[in-house]
Amino acid sequence: MLLHSCCGPCSTVVIERLKDDYDLTIFYCNPNIEPLEEYEKRKVEQQKVCSIMAVPFLDFDYDNAGWRKFVEGLENEKEGEARCTKCFQFRLLKTAEFAKKNGFEIFASTLSVSPHKNTNVINEVGNEISKKFEIEFLPESFKKKDGYLRSINLSKEFDLYRQNYCGCLFSKRSED
Repeated sequence: MLLHSCCGPCSTVVIERLKDDYDLTIFYCNPNIEPLEEYEKRKVEQQKVCSIMAVPFLDFDYDNAGWRKFVEGLENEKEGEARCTKCFQFRLLKTAEFAKKNGFEIFASTLSVSPHKNTNVINEVGNEISKKFEIEFLPESFKKKDGYLRSINLSKEFDLYRQNYCGCLFSKRSED
């Protein structure tokens, strides 16, 4: 399974829940994260989680310009609205495309751990992309069974940096 990961903290509980049933590889594809220093900080934390949990790590190119073009016109949307859906699409498209080209049988995402993310939208996007690339998508809500709380506890245990905004500067603006 190619598992798109939005960040190290969210990936902890997802890896814990899936690693016995799947041969996991983490796919860090988050060109939405700004500024670049924040992206790098989160990438280091993701690599730390992968090392601790013995899961391979792949880093996708930081294509912030491509991501910005993809969400162009939605900069003023509120958090959780159309810009976020487009952002999910961008990252899951890249994940499915990579998975298909590299022989993975299934892909998934850690995005549904967050109580701030709409799991139904994430799964709808993943299912649509799954059909386009003819590769299976695992529709899941990892926030169930106290998934978010478990991610917080594992983050403390692993001494992980936990960010205070989703990733793009538009989401940071809405948090300020």
